[in-house]
Amino acid sequence: MDQQQIAAMPANNEDHYFEGVEKLLEVWFDESAIPTADLRHITRPEWESLLRHVKCEIISFKQNDFIDAFLLSESSMFVSKRRWILKTCGTTTPLKCLEPMLQLAKIEGYGVVSDIFYSRKNFTRPEVQNSPHKGFYEEVTYLDSIFPEGRSYCLGSINLECWYLYTFSKPAAETEVNSLEIVENNKDVEPEPEPDQTIEILMQNLDKDIMELFSKSQFSTGDEVTKSSAIDRILPDMLIDDFLFDPCGYSMNGINKKGEYMTIHITPEEKFSYVSFESNVALNNYTRLINQVIKTFKPGTFIVTIFANKSSLAYETMKELEIEYSTMSNWKRNDMQCCNFPSYNLLFAQYSRAKTT
Repeated sequence: MDQQQIAAMPANNEDHYFEGVEKLLEVWFDESAIPTADLRHITRPEWESLLRHVKCEIISFKQNDFIDAFLLSESSMFVSKRRWILKTCGTTTPLKCLEPMLQLAKIEGYGVVSDIFYSRKNFTRPEVQNSPHKGFYEEVTYLDSIFPEGRSYCLGSINLECWYLYTFSKPAAETEVNSLEIVENNKDVEPEPEPDQTIEILMQNLDKDIMELFSKSQFSTGDEVTKSSAIDRILPDMLIDDFLFDPCGYSMNGINKKGEYMTIHITPEEKFSYVSFESNVALNNYTRLINQVIKTFKPGTFIVTIFANKSSLAYETMKELEIEYSTMSNWKRNDMQCCNFPSYNLLFAQYSRAKTT
């Protein structure tokens, strides 16, 4: 939770509310004809200026040879050579920075968007959001003005809990090939896409005792609560950058030597507790990872989404994962949908804790 928003809390705290649900924006660009092109060449002042459109700030930064990870006042931003990810909570406006971002990318040599994904769970209190995020229809209209051939979807129960998705993939007929990068004998062979997968676990109604850890009344630093809560054991190979907000709230980014990332954001207040976990770690089965995350936070309900392209280890195993996980006796599967897109498979599943007799 952003410190500025906490400072603005009503004195009686009765009306205080913070929207933990994040808006997730991911953009992939076509390979550039410029050999040195790299989104990581965008400077810190340029990112800071961009994020002013979103109404959030950079509070910490880590990097390695493959990825830059920014911890923000409201969630996270990840930058790799030709992929940009922005995830923000509260009343932020990430779509407002999309066109400025595309201009920055063009300056760095990336003028063609190959894929874009915008997604979020339904808001608990949509009326507090700012335009263009007051509703999914408004968000779709905004995105359509930039990507006229985009597509929008709603998975889950539209009158209960659901997950919205907007996606655009450049039509295959428009694919541009840089002849300097293709061997003449292989000019008719379609290049294999870079493996890509993303898992999100979106949790609500969390264990009160666990949520109390993520408070300045319990710990002084993010590192202390990361270790006490066992977050550092979820994916042990990650270099962690964490932050504990005052009076409560927690964010962390993790990156490993392969350029994979994980990120966790926690809104611990009991009336609207929310935790999100996201990673692009490449696994052929996510069951153990899901179990570890659920064991760490003990939610009452949660949603799992998994995206995987045809080059990913997870592409062929997503259905098997869902079947295996839904057989666990202490969870009831409320909904499950699988979607096939031109380049990606998507699994959406929603669970609640089974009632004991």
